[in-house]
Order: sequence, then C-alpha cells, then structure tokens
Amino acid sequence: MNGTVKDRVTERAGRRQWAGLAVLVLPCVLVSMDMSIMFTTLPTLTADLRPSSSELLWIMDGYGFMLAGLLITMGTLGDRFGRRRVLLGGAVAFGLASALAAFSTTPQTLIVARMLLGVAGATLAPSTLSLIRAMFNDEKQRTTAVGVWTAGFAGGAVLGPIIGGLLLEHFWWGSVFLVNIPVMALLLALGPLLLPEFRVPAPGRFDLAGAILSLLAVLGVIYGIKSGAEHGFGAPALLSLAAGLAFGYVFLRHQRRSPHPMLDLGLFRERRFSVALGIDALATFGMVGFSLFSWQFLQLVLGMEPFTAALWTLPTFLVMPVGIALATMAAPRLGKDRVITAGLTIAVAGFIQLAFTGAHSGSLHIVIGMGIVSIGIAAVSAVVTEVIVSAAPPERAGAASAMAETSAEFGGALGIAILGSIGAALYRADITATAPGSLDPQQLEAAAATLGGAVDLAADLPLSIAAAMRDSAFAAFAHETRIAAVVCAALAAAGALLVATVLRRPRTHP
Repeated sequence: MNGTVKDRVTERAGRRQWAGLAVLVLPCVLVSMDMSIMFTTLPTLTADLRPSSSELLWIMDGYGFMLAGLLITMGTLGDRFGRRRVLLGGAVAFGLASALAAFSTTPQTLIVARMLLGVAGATLAPSTLSLIRAMFNDEKQRTTAVGVWTAGFAGGAVLGPIIGGLLLEHFWWGSVFLVNIPVMALLLALGPLLLPEFRVPAPGRFDLAGAILSLLAVLGVIYGIKSGAEHGFGAPALLSLAAGLAFGYVFLRHQRRSPHPMLDLGLFRERRFSVALGIDALATFGMVGFSLFSWQFLQLVLGMEPFTAALWTLPTFLVMPVGIALATMAAPRLGKDRVITAGLTIAVAGFIQLAFTGAHSGSLHIVIGMGIVSIGIAAVSAVVTEVIVSAAPPERAGAASAMAETSAEFGGALGIAILGSIGAALYRADITATAPGSLDPQQLEAAAATLGGAVDLAADLPLSIAAAMRDSAFAAFAHETRIAAVVCAALAAAGALLVATVLRRPRTHP
C-alpha cells in the first residue's frame, strides 16, 4: 500500500518540471510570433527591399509552408534522436536564421532566411509538447501544462504585431527578427538544466522516403489552398492540390508497408484521437480564418494604423488565459468532452454577435465578439491538445504532437482560404451591383478586387463620388464579414454536437 502511494506521489511534477515548462513556453511564443509579426513589418520591408508580388508571397508564406511541411518529420526525429537534443539544435538554427533574416539585403536572401526559420520552427513546436508529455505524468497537471503551452502560442500570435509596431517606431524592419536571438540563447542556457532527455529506446531506421513524401503532400495542399484563396481556384491551384493529395496517398501507403513508419496509423483507430484532431483543426479554422476579417475591419473600415489596431486586439490576448484557466480547472471535474463542448458553444455565441456586424459597427463590437470567441477557442485548444497527446503512447508523443500542430496549421490555412474565397466572391458581387455608376471599367475592377483597392481608389476620386465608393465598399465588406461569422458559428456548433455525441464517456464514480 505504501509503495502504491509513493508511486503516485512520484508521478506528480515538482518545481523543476514547472520551471522547465516556463522554458518550453519561450520557443512557443516565438514560433507563433514570427508568423504574425510580418503584418506590421510588411510595409516598411517592402519599401526597403522592393520585392515583386511573387517574392512578397514567399516572404510571407515561406515560413508557414516549411513549418507545416516538416512538423511530422521533426516530431519523429525527436522521438528517435532525443527531444531535448532536437529542441536545442532547433534553437541554434532559429537564432542563426533570425540573424540572416534581420540583415537581409535582397528579397531572395530574406525568402531563404524565412524558410530556414520555418525548418527550425518545425523542430521547436513538437519537441516542446512531447517533452511536456514526458515531464507531466499526472493527468490533471498535464492538462494545466498543455494549457500554459497553448497560451504561449496564442500569446505569440497576438503579441507579434504589437512588438513589431513598437520596434518599427524606433528601429529598422530587421529588428523584429533580432528579438528571437536572446530568447533562444536563454533556452540554450536553461534547457540542459531543467529539461529531461527522452528518446525511443529502439527507434529503427529513419524513414527518409516518408519524410520527403509528407513534406511534398503538406506543401502541395497548403500552397494550393493559399493560391486558390488569393488568385482563384484555377489550374495552378487545382494542380497543386491534386499533387499534394496524390503525395499524401502515396505517403499513407508507404507508412502501412514500412517496417519503421514515421506516422503510426494505428493512432487513428482511437476515436478520441481522430475526433480531437478534427476539433483542433476546426478551432483554428474559425479563429485564424475570421481574424482575416477583423484585422481588415479595424484597419480599413475604421481607419486605424496597424499599431493602433494591434492594441485593440490586446483584449483578445488578455481573455485567453481566462478560457485556458477555466478549462484546465473544469476538465478533471466535468470531463474533457464537456469542457470542449462548452468552449465551442461559447465560440458560437461570439460568432453570433459578429454575425450582426454592420458598416457602422464600432471597434467595441468587433473586440467584444472576438473576445468571446477567444475565450471559447482557448478553452477548446487547452483541452483538445492534451487529449491528442494523451491518446498516444509516450514513445509516440513526438509524432502525436506533430500531428496536433499539423492539424492546427491545416485548420488555419483552410480558414483563410475558404472564408477568404467566400468573402471575396460576395464582396465582388456587392461592389459590382452598388458601386457608383460613374466609375470606368478599370476603376470598378480595382474596387472589386479588394477592400484595400476600393479605399485607395476612393482617395483619388472627387469627394462626392469618394464618399459613395467608401459606403459601398464598407457595406460589401460588412456583408462578407457577417456571412463568414455565420459559417464559423455553424461549424463550431457542429463540432460541439460531434464532441457531445462521439467523445462522450460514461461517468464513473469511486
């Protein structure tokens, strides 16, 4: 009896593990921040380096492409060669790539640096989560730890534009990348002291063919989605999607036959694992996808500068810890399925409010709606990620963590692509029908392309026509924002119903 009690005590994490968690949050913040910080950096960077439209696309998306494409591979490398070793190696690479990005003098150099940052970032994200799986054996403590990890990613996404705006007021655009270097140095100093090492005892040979196929599959699908959202789903986007799906099919067949697969397909037989992956993607679909509309509303409709708009998003960041804390406290008592269902239901309420957005809605309307959504999505993310990691055996935690991150990346890409495509079609139709009749075809095409194009056009028109142009553009954008909110609310409601029915487990009593 005493031995059993002692074993239970030793399973609980102590001060060293919690201090190690604080160290693990550092790269999480930076990986997420490096994706969002480009929002404020882009105008200054463009004026200095003068990239072409194609080069600008790769500067923005090269990081995300490589990050998403290599998450599974790097998660498997951590399982095989040591998660702490891969994490610290990634920290070195992240710091060096940050320096290269900061001092780039050509668009081509910056593209290479951003892609190298994505490669290094792919080593950081799954390593941090899989180390949490190894450090926190107690389920309640692990739920709290994953909640803190989730807050790090969410906080980085929101802090990126704010920190970028502050730095750009005093320094050149490259300074936004130099922030990474001291943080990575701190990780390298404290990591060996506070983080344990974990690797699979007999990992077998590394599946190089599987790594290449998974990269090609993810890159093909994500590039096709992004290309379709920006330029329409013509031949290039459809060919990219088809190629990505084909590589994905070959990858899955290869994994079934490989003696040492990098992806354990048996995990998908666990219902909780599969459904949790889908809910993880759905949560980022709504949060990231609708952010595309909220940022444009604040900056273009309400006329805010990027830094001012970033400050208005602070409440979104500040309420996230509330949702995470409530979820981690409630999960042991109510059950994870009920907490996820409640979080999605709260998000539905936020999207319903945003579905009433009008052309004359104020900033408070947007901020309150997004704040409600953030509380719900934060609660979902904190718990659903822990479900994904816990469903996998400890020796496959790296691969499971990578799959969790990959599903989130796919969810965000799909949110931007699908909601962006729906919004663009609605906006173009509305502008074509309501724009001032005095516009010539070229002006009408510029106004119908994007809200930014309409605002720029209005600045060059006579005052009487400019006011009508802006009213038409703002009304059209408010319309697409409402439809996007309705789509997000419907998907979140469907996710809540799925969790309540599929993930529900009978309650047991001692």
